Amino acid sequence: MSAIRTVAVYCGSNTGKGDAYLRAASKLGTVLAVRGIEIVYGGTHKGLMGALADAALAGGGYVTGVITERLKAKGHTHQQLNAIEALPTMQARKKRMIELADAFIAMPGGIGTLEEFMEVWTLNQLGEIAKPAGLYDAQGYYQPLMGMVDHMIAEQFLPASHHKAIVVQSAPEALIDGLVNFAPVTTQKWMS
Repeated sequence: MSAIRTVAVYCGSNTGKGDAYLRAASKLGTVLAVRGIEIVYGGTHKGLMGALADAALAGGGYVTGVITERLKAKGHTHQQLNAIEALPTMQARKKRMIELADAFIAMPGGIGTLEEFMEVWTLNQLGEIAKPAGLYDAQGYYQPLMGMVDHMIAEQFLPASHHKAIVVQSAPEALIDGLVNFAPVTTQKWMS
């Protein structure tokens, strides 16, 4: 079992189609606040990021934003956060979020969300970090990605056990429980 005090949440700065993803972001923010789990995220008031932070703050949660200086200068910083850190580059921002977090969640989002999540999954696979990572599969958003993971396994670019190297859930409560109870995959990544 993992002691999770702080979770880094990667999510879109857009809202996505309809309002289902906004509702999902708000629900995740509320559940994390109720459970007393602090949030580290990209620091903006926009899109799913803003909805996540607003819901967590409304529920009495603690939210830290880690934003780039460039985005801060453009006025994208959420003004009600408990803490904000501005860093010079995206690389520095990602590194700081990894340092601050005990676990990681990717909500629906674009290429930045996917890239940030894939980085922590890779770092776990290589043993550079040992922190659980999960996909918040709201509206089945991550099913195509999991199909690609299955394809990687079928084509022998990824050991089958690595399918379980991340938690995939469509409900925030189940996702958090999965992260707390996560057992790391110990199979090496290289296949003979």
